[in-house]
Amino acid sequence: MQTHFESRYALSPNETKQMATADLRKNFLIPEIFEADHIHLTLSHYDRYIAGGIMPVNEIIQLSNPDSLKAEYFLERRELGIINVGGNGTVVADGVNYDLGFKEALYIGKETKNVTFASADKKKPAKFYVNSAPAHHKYPSKKVSKAEAEIVELGSPETANHRIINKLLVNSVLPTCQLQMGMTELKSGSVWNTMPAHTHDRRMEVYFYFEVLQGQSVCHFMGEPQETRHIWMQNEQAVISPNWSIHSGAGTSNYTFIWGMAGENLDYGDMDHCAINELK
Repeated sequence: MQTHFESRYALSPNETKQMATADLRKNFLIPEIFEADHIHLTLSHYDRYIAGGIMPVNEIIQLSNPDSLKAEYFLERRELGIINVGGNGTVVADGVNYDLGFKEALYIGKETKNVTFASADKKKPAKFYVNSAPAHHKYPSKKVSKAEAEIVELGSPETANHRIINKLLVNSVLPTCQLQMGMTELKSGSVWNTMPAHTHDRRMEVYFYFEVLQGQSVCHFMGEPQETRHIWMQNEQAVISPNWSIHSGAGTSNYTFIWGMAGENLDYGDMDHCAINELK
C-alpha cells in the first residue's frame, strides 16, 4: 500500500483570472483519485479540506497519517466522509464493521484511531471516495444508504438539468461538525448541474465526477460570476471549488457527481445565486 499526499495553496480571484489552462488544471483539478492498492489524498488550503480515493484490491488498506497533518493519527482532529462508487466493500472503524454497497455513505467521527478499507471481491473492487475536514467535536460514526438520504428533485428536461440530489452526510440526516456530502444524479438527456449557478462565501466545495460514459467528458465551470473559467474533466476526477467561485458543469452526456463541502455554515440553502443571463 502506498499513500500519495499533495497539498494545494489557496488562491485569490485576482490570481486565478490570470491563469492559462495548464495553470488552472494544476491548481484546481485532481486528476487521479483511484489506483489499485493506493491511497490518493489532496489537501486544499481552502478550509483545509482533504479529498481523495482509496481502492483496495489485493490487500486491506489502513488509513495512513500524512506527516503534513502533524497529528498522532489521521482523525485526531478531523472527521471523515466516505461514499463507495465501486463494488461492495467494508470499512472497519475502531473495530466496528460497516459494509458499504454502491453509492452508500459512511460518516466517521473525530478521534477514531484505526480505519481500514477492504473489497469484497478483488475482481470488482470497492472505490471509496473520501472527504475530510477539521472537526471540533466527536460525533458518532454512522452509515447512510440512499434510502436514508434526504432526496430533492430539481430542474426539468426542457432546461437539460433534470436531476436528483441525494443529501447523504448533511446535518438534516446526521450531526457533523462542518463536513457535508451528497450525490447528484442527472437524468438521461440532462447535462447541466448547479445551474442556475451560485457561490457561497461561507464554505468551499469539491466536486467528484463519475459515471461519465466512455468517450464523453464534463466541462466544469468555475471563477467569479463575471470572470468564469472552465476545466474539461474525465470520469472519476475531482475539482476544487473556492468559496468565491461558481461551481457548475455541463457534460456531453448525463453523469453523476459527488459534492462535498466544509466551512462555517451548515445551512445547505445558504447560496448567493447568479442569474444565468448575467454570467460572463
